[in-house]
Amino acid sequence: MELNPPAGSQISINRNDLDPTIIIPAAASSTRYFGGIFLLFWLGGWVMGETSAITQLMSGKGGAFIIFWLGGWTVGGILAALTAYQIFRPTVPETLQLKRGSVAYDSGLPPFELNSHTRNKSFRDYWSSLLSRRVRTDLDRQKLQTLRLRETDTGNRLTIDLGAQRLELASQASEVEREWLARLLAKRYGLTQALPGREVADA
Repeated sequence: MELNPPAGSQISINRNDLDPTIIIPAAASSTRYFGGIFLLFWLGGWVMGETSAITQLMSGKGGAFIIFWLGGWTVGGILAALTAYQIFRPTVPETLQLKRGSVAYDSGLPPFELNSHTRNKSFRDYWSSLLSRRVRTDLDRQKLQTLRLRETDTGNRLTIDLGAQRLELASQASEVEREWLARLLAKRYGLTQALPGREVADA
């Protein structure tokens, strides 16, 4: 079976082991660090404001307003600190090791793009993105049967269901790369429903 990614793709294949591993790099924009630097300066001011409010309360000079202000200020600082951590943490590529009867999947650590996580996102979605964790799991044939290449208004999405959780594969890849990956997995593991309405041709 042909494993080579599409021409010009940044995806690589590690063939050193018995089972080949698809490596999807985490494409990070350097502009995200500007937001992180701003947050670091803001956190410096946050520490001074937090210290001043606590000092007033400890001295008995703070009233109800200071108490409520301090609560909101503390929550804002926690969100800013978590966001800065997500921006500056090292990225890790996504990998899929193609075993005989399953796929060893590692979501890696994608870059946290501030704009993409705040635009048209609810607070709940934003909070979930701050607390997102690296996913490592073995996708057996039963789980692979839920693999779907879905067409949406913003492009295609390659998803797989892990119980009640819907996992998005190759989110850092291009649409052409996701379609190539879907065809490869469908052909290798006999997933006839992975590409609805499309013929599963040799990858």
